[in-house]
Amino acid sequence: MAGDECAETETLAHLLARRILMDGPISVGSFMAEALGHPRLGYYIRQDPFGSGGDFTTAPEISQMFGELVGLWCVDSWARLGGPGPFHLVELGPGRGTLMADVLRAAAVLPLFRDNAIVHLVETSPALRERQRRTLQPILGDAIHWHDRLEDVPDGPTILIANEFFDALPIRQVQKTNHGWFERLVDVEPDSTESDPRFRFVLEAFGSSGSRLVPNSLRDAPEGSVVEVSPASQAVARLIGARLAASPGAALAIDYGYAQGPAVGDTLQALRRHAFAPVLEAPGEADLTAHVDFAGIAAAAREGGAQSFGPVEQGEWLTRLGIRQRASSLMAKATPAQAKDIQSAMDRLIDPAQMGRLFKLVALATPGAFADASPPAGF
Repeated sequence: MAGDECAETETLAHLLARRILMDGPISVGSFMAEALGHPRLGYYIRQDPFGSGGDFTTAPEISQMFGELVGLWCVDSWARLGGPGPFHLVELGPGRGTLMADVLRAAAVLPLFRDNAIVHLVETSPALRERQRRTLQPILGDAIHWHDRLEDVPDGPTILIANEFFDALPIRQVQKTNHGWFERLVDVEPDSTESDPRFRFVLEAFGSSGSRLVPNSLRDAPEGSVVEVSPASQAVARLIGARLAASPGAALAIDYGYAQGPAVGDTLQALRRHAFAPVLEAPGEADLTAHVDFAGIAAAAREGGAQSFGPVEQGEWLTRLGIRQRASSLMAKATPAQAKDIQSAMDRLIDPAQMGRLFKLVALATPGAFADASPPAGF
């Protein structure tokens, strides 16, 4: 019984501290992976972090217009691919299922799309899977397929969406010193106790890892510079590219980050209850994210065999797809208070000072698969 009680009260901080004390400091990527995805105590495993009652709000939760326009993009891409069917409609990191619900509602404009779509959700969190089930069951019944990894989705024609997925994949950080590049690691504070473990950043002892990780284009950055790389993001992008090279399809990645990266800068951040929190404090209890290197995502997807488009800024993309017209249509049927909310939501999504510039999109497609050879909608 005592052992069971200990397991129930032990935090992820205790587990990580014990691991570090036994084996030495761990990479930022390892810390991030455990904090978000530990099978029992990880942030995404234990809870629903979305919305006003959670720690952050994503674009689909801000307005239905976002998901509707993503849905129309999916329909248009599928039609230009020749309408292959049946096909796999895949979402990576689908949150509460809000985006997929809006996509499917917008897709009603082309019933054949809905009729041929087989919905796959790549989600590891039991709590979020249950929330997705409640959101999507009224639309799809039991015709929902969950997977832990993209590799588990069956082969075949695919339309794929990844909204705020890549920013949560583990990164590694390297820092320039007067002795060269060294990887940043996570260690325990020297004066922390077993009952109150605390963490700090340190640099690796010899610099071999950091030297290998830093891109050639940034090797001459000034002393003190921090560079982030995400082998995990590149691996997923390469896998998407290979999938699209093997069968007709298109993919849309939406996130915040650099149009041209990697860039110099420490972007790792923690969010808790809609406010920034110390990155190393209370692992497993806050969201950890970092800026996405869109150029790196596109390059990795091309290595896998796909064609890439963009990135374009979210505000520009949504405007091209008609968000202003959609907002006007909704406001025409709304009360004054509702119309004000619709306007506010649109502004939040497209205003360069809010989400319009920081958030960007990259599209991927099977080379030559679009019949008219023009780029996907919005690009």
